[in-house]
Amino acid sequence: MNNEQRRVLVTGASSGIGFSTAKLFLERGCKVYCVGRSEEKLNKALESFRHLPGKAISLPGDVSEVSECQRIIQMVEEVGDVLDVLVNAAGIWRDGPSDTMSEEIWDEVMDINAKGTFFMCRFAIPLLEACEGAIVNVSSDSGLIGNKEAAIYCASKGAVTLMTKALAVELAERGIRVNAVCPGDVETPMLDKAFLQSEFDDRKAYEASLLANYPQGNSARFTQPEEVAEAIMFLSSNKVKAITGACLSIDFGLTSGY
Repeated sequence: MNNEQRRVLVTGASSGIGFSTAKLFLERGCKVYCVGRSEEKLNKALESFRHLPGKAISLPGDVSEVSECQRIIQMVEEVGDVLDVLVNAAGIWRDGPSDTMSEEIWDEVMDINAKGTFFMCRFAIPLLEACEGAIVNVSSDSGLIGNKEAAIYCASKGAVTLMTKALAVELAERGIRVNAVCPGDVETPMLDKAFLQSEFDDRKAYEASLLANYPQGNSARFTQPEEVAEAIMFLSSNKVKAITGACLSIDFGLTSGY
């Protein structure tokens, strides 16, 4: 199918990896349903997409609510579309010592990162099956290894990683491929929020503490959201139909030493 005919839905499209992913699909001429919690932020994103060859459609919605996941997919159905690609990029970061964490923090992180991802997949299955589509979930290095003072976030992304594998096995007979990307530290607004939640007062010291774990030494840098978007584009391509159930690390080898 030509890019001009591909129908894509991206959650978390107003910033970070979701924004860069929606932008890349639009640059390739796709029709992209852009989902985000904040209608204001989503409108700003779509304004920046105006010059791109693809067609961007705003779908404000909160994936932490099951009813909202269903409504988002129903809105795609109502205009007579199916989906070639579903990208679950909506996510939230919370960290801190586990003995300071609350039920509210647990619910917030799990509802967006894990529950939202599952129910977007669940309701999109018929639309993806109609054209042997692909799902790409955004997990994390924290979905592969444990990170200090990030137990809840790790639990949510670990759920996404294994959910991806389970769905890949379940949906293979229905022609749907399911893969995930597992980025390390990505230079997005989520990294800004992580700094504000950290014990560091100095941003450079905070970044140095993260980059110290990378095998590149003095040349270490953070992954750019555009690099993750390129991997998502690759995994969604019909040219790699043999790839399903993969959880692709995008972390400069950060998790390879564990």
